[in-house]
Amino acid sequence: MAECPKCGAANEDDAKNCRACCINLYWAFQHYEELTTIRQANRLASHQETPAFLLDTSKRIDTGPQAGWLRTTIKRFGFKESGKKVSTITE
Repeated sequence: MAECPKCGAANEDDAKNCRACCINLYWAFQHYEELTTIRQANRLASHQETPAFLLDTSKRIDTGPQAGWLRTTIKRFGFKESGKKVSTITE
């Protein structure tokens, strides 16, 4: 089971999105601390609703040609090790 870094809900190890808050778990494990830092610096709410266009995009990806590869990669390596973390914050 993987705990969502945004809301703390328990999710299956191969889940793509959190069952409770719908955040993309791969992205959240890679960048959630950076997002929190940006939100705090700009005095924004710590938890935002996931925009509808992101939910729609995620649904299209789930049925697209890369869906099997993504699911296999997450199962094999887990969220934290399934991709290279690229910082979005410049120093």
